[in-house]
Amino acid sequence: MTSDPPDARAPEGGVHDGATRKLSGRAPWVVVAQRRGDLDGDVPAPRRIVLTVAGIALLVLVAVSVLGVFAARTLAERQSVNDAANTADLLAEAVVQPALQNGIVTGDPAALASLQEALEDYLSSSSLMRVKLWSRDGRIVYSDEPRLIGRQFTLDEEEREVFVHPRTTAEVSDLEEPENVYERGQGKLLEAYRPVWTPDGTPMLFEFYSPYDEVDQRTSQLWRGFAGVTVSSLLVFTALMIPLLWQLLTRVRGAQRQREALLERAVDASADERRRIAGTLHDGVVQELAGASFAVSGAASRAEGLGDEQLGTELRGAADTLRLSIGGLRTLLVDIYPETLESAGLVEVLRDLSTTLRSRDIDVHLELPKSDLGLGAEADRLVFRIVHECFQNVRRHSGAQNVWLRLAGTEGSGAVVEIADDGIGFDAEAVLGHPEEGHFGLRVLADLASASGAELAVSSAPGAGCRWRLTL
Repeated sequence: MTSDPPDARAPEGGVHDGATRKLSGRAPWVVVAQRRGDLDGDVPAPRRIVLTVAGIALLVLVAVSVLGVFAARTLAERQSVNDAANTADLLAEAVVQPALQNGIVTGDPAALASLQEALEDYLSSSSLMRVKLWSRDGRIVYSDEPRLIGRQFTLDEEEREVFVHPRTTAEVSDLEEPENVYERGQGKLLEAYRPVWTPDGTPMLFEFYSPYDEVDQRTSQLWRGFAGVTVSSLLVFTALMIPLLWQLLTRVRGAQRQREALLERAVDASADERRRIAGTLHDGVVQELAGASFAVSGAASRAEGLGDEQLGTELRGAADTLRLSIGGLRTLLVDIYPETLESAGLVEVLRDLSTTLRSRDIDVHLELPKSDLGLGAEADRLVFRIVHECFQNVRRHSGAQNVWLRLAGTEGSGAVVEIADDGIGFDAEAVLGHPEEGHFGLRVLADLASASGAELAVSSAPGAGCRWRLTL
């Protein structure tokens, strides 16, 4: 057991002083293991997964609904446009064509009255908003809106094409066109046009407008049919998936708990083996070397008493070598397994553990409580394992000259352990995310911390040292 020398004690603030100045602002904290209350191993809680699936299903439902409305409106508009084209053909063939007279081209009142009478019943219904009859030069020769009769506008390319290649065309009307000045303010309209001929063969362009309300009605009908099938299918699928997900996650969590139990059992077995080896060395080799050291010292004294100074000096050198070997073995025993953990307590074990670094010319600055914090045997073992592993990493990899160790109690009978060094540091996220093959010590410690309800975090960067924090 070693006490902390005065010049090795941490300054006020312990690790939060020297080590924090080295790392502040250089490396963020990376959580290696979280408390079980926040994270159960690596497996999310089934309730969280179910809620996530339900949320995703709701988002999918909203997306499908939006796409469904868009598709239904597009399909309804296409159907309404086709119906408008068919209606234009029927009106042209059955009503307009028979009522056309040659005088309609010159604005003969009798010819206009004949066409007006033929369309009267249709114009009085809500399905026909406007009727126009165009001459080839873009003049409106007839309309149910008298202000349009006789006015001339420029026909667009599609309308002129109808005179050359007769066909029926329907579309959503562009009410910004000049000839549609009297149709504005009534909402969107559908228009359809096709050619008709007077008795003497003069081609005319028959055009009519119908309300867009039919598109809205058809959209609602199509959407109700689409939504009934799609939404019900999605809800059934979600209802079937949730029990399966719950069962699967329950099995995964069971496997996770089993893995943690096996890992803890393996660590306990390792601790038992360490204890056995330490006990064997302590009761065997160390005691024998101690006895040999006393025997050689006694032989050196007898040789000097007989006047053989050279032999006495050699024997005392051998005794010193034996004592150094005993000291090295005792340090190794502390490194393998601290026999004082249960008897002397955590604080004294941490002091002993610091000798494993001091014997390698690494200064250890301790900030420890005067007495044990009463964390319990399991927590004491966890703290020892974490500190031991961190000290091993410092010795093997860091190239540090100083190490700071701080143990402090927190509210609620908890504790915080911090280990910092001034070594070369490393990229914490890279090393933890992609550990080298065969290097799984940190993963083991992370699982142990998580299983014990503790949080383990690291802050490090190349050239900025390393700092570990264990929160119990």
